[in-house]
Amino acid sequence: MQRARTTTLRQLVRLHHHHHHHGDARSAGIIGAPFSKGQPRAGVDRGPDVIRAAGLVRRLQAQGCVVKDYGNVDFEEVVLDEMVGRVRSVRAVGSANQRLSEAVQAVKRDGHTSVMLGGDHSLAMGSIHGHAAAVGELSVVWVDAHADINTPLTTPTGNMHGQPVAHLLHELRSKIPALPNFSWLKSCVHARDLVYIGLRDLDPEEHYILKMLGVKVFSMTQVDRLGVARVMEETCDFLSDRVKKPIHLSYDVDAIDPSVTPATGTPVVGGLTYREGIYIAEHLSQTGLLSGVDMVEVNPLRGRTDQEVQSTTGTAVDLLLACFGRLREGNHPPDYHLPTPPS
Repeated sequence: MQRARTTTLRQLVRLHHHHHHHGDARSAGIIGAPFSKGQPRAGVDRGPDVIRAAGLVRRLQAQGCVVKDYGNVDFEEVVLDEMVGRVRSVRAVGSANQRLSEAVQAVKRDGHTSVMLGGDHSLAMGSIHGHAAAVGELSVVWVDAHADINTPLTTPTGNMHGQPVAHLLHELRSKIPALPNFSWLKSCVHARDLVYIGLRDLDPEEHYILKMLGVKVFSMTQVDRLGVARVMEETCDFLSDRVKKPIHLSYDVDAIDPSVTPATGTPVVGGLTYREGIYIAEHLSQTGLLSGVDMVEVNPLRGRTDQEVQSTTGTAVDLLLACFGRLREGNHPPDYHLPTPPS
C-alpha cells in the first residue's frame, strides 16, 4: 500500500516537470487584495499588510523561493452601492473581483504561483476566475469552516463572502440571477473538481446544494474519523482520478481553530489544529500541482490582544510557507555540501 502511494506522489511530481504552464512551485507572485465589502466587519481589508508585516516575503525568500510582490490591487470606492435583492454591496464586490481577476492573470502570465492575500472570501471569485482564465481548468481545494456556496437567492445574511463558490460553479449557473458588475464572471469550475476540508458551520440550503451536486466534502467529522493524512490522500486521489489539473487552494484562516487564529470575522469552535492546517498545505505543495493560493479573512481588528493578532497572522504566514515547500522535518538547498576543514 505504502509503495503505491509514493508512486502516485512521484508521478504527480514528475507530471509537474512536464507542465510548467502553471508556474514553478518555487516562485510566488503575491497580490494584496485589501477589500472588506463581502462581509459587514471592518478591518479585514488590513489583512494583506499585516500578513506582509509578519515577514512573508523575507521568509519565503529565505527558503529559496523566488518572490515578486505585485503590491495591493487598488479597489476604488464604488459609489452607488445599493442592495440587490437580499445581497449587500453587489456592485463593489463585482468590480473589485473583476480587477483582482485581471491582476491574477498577469501574475500567471509571468509564470508564478499566484498568492492572493485577502481581504474577505468573496475575493475567491476574482482569484479563481483569473487563475482559470490564465491556465485553463482547475481543481479547487477549499479549506474553510464554511462552504461559501449560498446563491444570491438562498443567502440568509446577504453577505457576498458566503457565496463565491456558487458563482464559480458551472452546475449552479442557472441558479444565479444577473447582477450588476458581474457580467464578466463566467463560471469556471466543475463540481467534480472541488474538494472541501474543515466544514463545520453550514446553512441548510448549503447542505442541500452540496448533496445535490455530489461535492466531495471532508467536514470536521470526517477529519476526526479519518485523520488528516487520510483526508489528504483521498483528496489527491479524488482530484487526480481523471486528468491532473493545476490546483487552486483557497484557504480561509477560520478553517483553523479560533484558539490558534482568533483574529477573523466568523470564528467557529472545533476547527483544524495548527498541525492539521500545516499538513494540508505541505501535502498539496508536494503534489507539484499547486498553482494558486488564497489566504483570506485575517482581520487584525477582531483580535482582542496583540498576541491574538500575531498568532493569526503568524499562522497565515506558516501556512503559505508550507505551500511553497517548507517541511517541518527540515529542508536544505539541493547544492549544499558540508565544509571540509583546511588540511
